[in-house]
Amino acid sequence: MQKIEKSIDINASVDRVFSYIEDPNNQLEWMTSLMNVRNISGEGAGLQFEWTYKMAGISLDGKSVRTEHVAHERLVSKSKGGIESTFDFVLAPQDGGTRVNLTIEYEIPIPVLGKLAEKLVAKRNERETELNLQNIKENCES
Repeated sequence: MQKIEKSIDINASVDRVFSYIEDPNNQLEWMTSLMNVRNISGEGAGLQFEWTYKMAGISLDGKSVRTEHVAHERLVSKSKGGIESTFDFVLAPQDGGTRVNLTIEYEIPIPVLGKLAEKLVAKRNERETELNLQNIKENCES
């Protein structure tokens, strides 16, 4: 199991940032390796959607379910399929803006990518998470 923990300060209200992050359609704007989001249903805890994600040049399909939805504070989604993962966003007001803490736990699909690629993919995912948070910041501050 791999784990990534990153934070970013965004010069926008918690309401704005939360609304942006909670909409699966917006993930196509900020998640660099996400190729497709489809079949969105439900809302709040229980929201579900399917996705296609590209990792190390390989397209992986899966489904996410929102397991926690605390308005303006926390979003947790668990994914199954090509990548088993948990995305845990915690938002808090900070200096007139928002502090976003993101923890991602995931399994690299070793049978697909191979054991040798595991460390390289983990490092790339770490850098991509920083970029993804920067994309959220830019979209919420514009």
